[in-house]
Amino acid sequence: MPLRVLSRLDTAKTQCYHFKAIVVAGMGIFTDSYDLFCIPPIMRLLGPIYYKSNGNRIRSATEAAMLAVPLLGTVIGQLLFGWLGDRVGRRRVYGITLMLMMVSSIGCGLSMGTTQGRVLATLGFFRFLLGVGIGGDYPLSATIMSEFANKRKRGAFIAAVFSMQGIGILAGSVVTMVVCKIFGRIDPSTNEADIAWRLILMLGVVPTALTYYWRMMMPETARYTALVELNAAQAARDMERVLDVSLSQIAEDHSFSPSPTSYPLFSRQFFLLHGRDLLACSATWFLLDIVFYGSNLCQPHMFEKYNDGSEKITAFEAAFEIAKLQAIVACCSTIPGYFAAVFLIDRVGRVRIQAVGFILMAFLYFSCAHLYMDHNTGKLFMILYVMTFFFANCGPNTTTFIVPAELFPARFRSTCHGIAGAVGKVGAMIGAVGFLEALQGGLKKNVVLIILGGICVVGMAVTLLLTRETVGRSLEENEKE
Repeated sequence: MPLRVLSRLDTAKTQCYHFKAIVVAGMGIFTDSYDLFCIPPIMRLLGPIYYKSNGNRIRSATEAAMLAVPLLGTVIGQLLFGWLGDRVGRRRVYGITLMLMMVSSIGCGLSMGTTQGRVLATLGFFRFLLGVGIGGDYPLSATIMSEFANKRKRGAFIAAVFSMQGIGILAGSVVTMVVCKIFGRIDPSTNEADIAWRLILMLGVVPTALTYYWRMMMPETARYTALVELNAAQAARDMERVLDVSLSQIAEDHSFSPSPTSYPLFSRQFFLLHGRDLLACSATWFLLDIVFYGSNLCQPHMFEKYNDGSEKITAFEAAFEIAKLQAIVACCSTIPGYFAAVFLIDRVGRVRIQAVGFILMAFLYFSCAHLYMDHNTGKLFMILYVMTFFFANCGPNTTTFIVPAELFPARFRSTCHGIAGAVGKVGAMIGAVGFLEALQGGLKKNVVLIILGGICVVGMAVTLLLTRETVGRSLEENEKE
């Protein structure tokens, strides 16, 4: 028999605490996307200030490093804080990740020095720390939301948390456009212009900071308290306030202590029970992030063929145009994709929506590769390319975040989500840095699109062969224990 408090969580109606948890948990995802996707336009602003000798353009190796450093930090943060979330509790380390993100975002804007080397070194250092904080937030946010949610709408709640990624992309683009308009009349090579990119980076911390109090007031999840700390009575007391019910309705009638299981993480028994699930989650996230980050961060390069290019523009105007493109894509494709995922995820199921998303992305990338060779199909190419983001978000980009938070036992849940996410971010580094370097090195863009489509086909195959469905079942039913 499951504990009363866990049964009550699984059958609870949608309440205010669900929406509060979505906002609080989603702010880390917001910060991640805001920071990462405002870097392409910021690179245009750094050129006239620190790279006058290079034609006012930042070197491709430096741009690649600025993309890779936070992703490397994210890998470390996911592994470290995912493990800590299972060892010392979700709530105890949740505030640390938020504080690390806040301090690092401010540090990015206050990068010390006025010379090229010092500024970029300190910017890289704080972006690495920011990545560590963001990485830690991934497994904790997904795990906390999954453990608070009811089983009927658990997928929608976790998807809603992850949809903050789209809001972060849009917010970063809007802030960049506003700052570029305000500073647009200033010479981009002056000290006054140096304030602009710093301001963009620091403003991203504001929404995150506003949720700090709520995050600190959240109780530990009942599943961690009851199943990991083996304190069912405390779990019931914590959830009495959250569920707004009397203690007698969720407390056990007699003294009850769940018996701890014997096998440790990465033991033979663990791999027999959960090895396939960990492989499925890690592999699909890895493949998805190669495509998602590669195509997102290479948007300006994919569309530059269709720009006139005859009119000379300032760095602020160039940054504005990149941010405007990102905002258009976010409004027309990215954010609607997330919202569609929230609506469909518990109706269609995780496996089906992930497999269909992968195959439709593959079809669109192959179509784009064909159209790219024809100069007369620019509008159709851009429409199809933008549609790939819709099916990524109403598909594998959302499900790869959800499924690892549903499959594993409570004592391994945060760790395993962190492992899958870390493998995914290795794929993100390959996609963001590898394709950027390849495009600037002369690799044809239609070849890149064919590669992206091929990766999506592999992702669909891995999904259908390895991924288990979790819809409609409680977390304990998914554990295989």
